Amino acid sequence: MLTYSFETIGSESMYEYLYHCIKKDILQKKLKPDEKLPSKRAFAKNLGVSIITIENAYAQLAAEGYIYTLPKRGYFVANLEGQTLHPLRERQQKTQGQKQKNEPAYYADFVRNSVAPDSFPFSVWTKLLRDVTDTESEASLLSDTSVGGVMKLRQALAEHLYQFRGLSVEPEQIIVGAGTQYLYSVLIQLLGRNRSYAVEDPGYPRLMKIYESNDVTCHPIPMDPSGIIPDYIKSSGAQILHITPSHHFPTGIVMPVSRRYELLSWAAQQNEHYIIEDDYDCEFRLFGKPIPTLQSIDIMEKVIYINTFSKSLAPTFRISYMVLPRHLVERYYERLGFYSCTVSTFEQFTLARFISEGYFEKHINRMRTYYRKQRDTILKAIRQSDLCPYVTIREEDSGLHFLMKIHTQIDDAKLILAAKNAGIRISCVSQYYHDNQDHQTHEIILNYSGIEPDKINTAIQRLSRSLLAVILHPEDAT
Repeated sequence: MLTYSFETIGSESMYEYLYHCIKKDILQKKLKPDEKLPSKRAFAKNLGVSIITIENAYAQLAAEGYIYTLPKRGYFVANLEGQTLHPLRERQQKTQGQKQKNEPAYYADFVRNSVAPDSFPFSVWTKLLRDVTDTESEASLLSDTSVGGVMKLRQALAEHLYQFRGLSVEPEQIIVGAGTQYLYSVLIQLLGRNRSYAVEDPGYPRLMKIYESNDVTCHPIPMDPSGIIPDYIKSSGAQILHITPSHHFPTGIVMPVSRRYELLSWAAQQNEHYIIEDDYDCEFRLFGKPIPTLQSIDIMEKVIYINTFSKSLAPTFRISYMVLPRHLVERYYERLGFYSCTVSTFEQFTLARFISEGYFEKHINRMRTYYRKQRDTILKAIRQSDLCPYVTIREEDSGLHFLMKIHTQIDDAKLILAAKNAGIRISCVSQYYHDNQDHQTHEIILNYSGIEPDKINTAIQRLSRSLLAVILHPEDAT
């Protein structure tokens, strides 16, 4: 009889804890394929819990494809190896096995965006993909789709945005594309290469390069504690503003409503003014309610909303979407309607079901809990380390990173090198300025999305020792 201890249950409900225990045993092959699981009544009696707890745990495992039922026979472990891998997992495995030879072997990487290997619901995705193949018509699966994407996906996205982001949009306003970088280039074609663009400084490093590679003028605009500064936007002469108001990278700033209205006022001053709102990791606010979008308070239809599944599902999941103001939709189809949608029809139909059948919401809830534990473990390790008196933590309640201010005058490059020599990869806010030579912030960005939980304490110990050596003995830093 299976036996699990509930002593380390933490904040999880009993059924969630049991679900994770059984799932872990299945993934680690302690429970073999087609092995019969205990009956609900016998299992409940053995563990000293209610039958409802067992039923809920089994139901979740069955919904995700880890177990299956046979009428009047009970529950059995699914043969996961017998299932066809989704291309996403295959791409992940190839990427992990083909690292560049000159890439350092870090013990822990606080820079790279990644996901825990077992966090993506592969079994659910495989099941839904199989259902799509079985139930959708051949014509809809094999015919060329609208440039905007499969209507079922756009309908699911419109409902999701209304329920979780307070956006009231029509499916026709949504354009699906293979990644946000592709959508940026589409927007340049839609709005015009003769427009000048403004981006946040510091900010996402590739963004300015993308705009410049598309032969448009791009201005880095400085920020204050409320976000990008309106007066500098005006003096730059920019007409298109690209911002991340709900959670800025890398500073973590959440733009207050007063600054949002200032920017909307700027956008309303001229017809060619638009704001591109990048809501890239809105799902992972770990404290309080989600921050309302800029688009939700825009009455002049000046905001173009963009989001991606790269953060919520996996970096290799190249499906993004944008929501155009109604008056731009007609222009989009007139000028760019000759394009084909760049996302596979099969993946679009599968994602539509993943969202509409509630799997996406469940996945986000699970990942939010997982990342909260990751963050809390790292913060606890920092507080218990010798480095604690020399640091200040900021912006730890949103997104998948936070900032650690180091109380030192040592150059950021030396801090990064010291950590590298200890096998820890870090980055500093100063690296994300357009001219990083003039900004020595001494603020380390700790991205915890891909850190293995069992490496956290050792990683922080290594980081603490390496940084302390530089802080206390700067003359030895090389």
